[in-house]
Amino acid sequence: MAEFTLPKNSVVQEGKTYPAPEGATNIQAVEIYRWDPDSGENPRVDKYFLDLDTCGPMVLDAIIKIKDEVDSTLTFRRSCREGICGSCSMNINGRNTLACTKDIGDIDGPIKIYPLPHMPVVKDIVPDLTHFYAQYASIKPWIQSTTPPPPDKERLQSKEDRAQLDGLYECILCACCSTSCPSYWWNGDRYLGPAILLQAYRWLADSRDENAGERLDELEDPFKLYRCHTIMNCTETCPKGLNPAKAIAEIKKLLVERKIA
Repeated sequence: MAEFTLPKNSVVQEGKTYPAPEGATNIQAVEIYRWDPDSGENPRVDKYFLDLDTCGPMVLDAIIKIKDEVDSTLTFRRSCREGICGSCSMNINGRNTLACTKDIGDIDGPIKIYPLPHMPVVKDIVPDLTHFYAQYASIKPWIQSTTPPPPDKERLQSKEDRAQLDGLYECILCACCSTSCPSYWWNGDRYLGPAILLQAYRWLADSRDENAGERLDELEDPFKLYRCHTIMNCTETCPKGLNPAKAIAEIKKLLVERKIA
């Protein structure tokens, strides 16, 4: 029988417990993944018991309360608190989502919070998105055009052309979809993943862009695009209700149409 040795810092241990305030009656348990790479210690899961009568309704409210009132060493990202910036993306009770839009009332039992899966961890529930953003930059996410714009005017498009961008421009690059995709887990070094491919299609669908040919050339790759196996985890988990799988299918369709044209 083969024997495997787990690498250092791979075993998640039981961590500290922080009891609820004295007299609290509406108590919510929150379990949070904790890891400080500089400590040399294994990851752990700390348990916090909060008084919901003094806490806001969203999971992010609970995390901020823990940071402000219970344990100031907790590290996490957040910004807008309105589901717009994507900073507070994390895995909550097994699902990638935004902590600022996840209602505590929708969760039965303890709230279990982990960083986005299959991403390097900077600290606690903060993932390292350096590679993710580099992939985004690789698709050249801006209008590319050889036709000069009208002097002192914007590039116009019809209402019908503008409607083609609905369901694409709303992506906030939270990485929830890409980090829920098994193909991205195993091939993330070369597969662009659903978030970046949705963004790529956003520019292919834009009537003002004149570089579709080169964009498609860049995407026509066994790994960049075709590692997608239509598992649909991306569409299932998107906190904005978008459909990255459909965008990926549209890119593949454009490539086929180009070959048979």
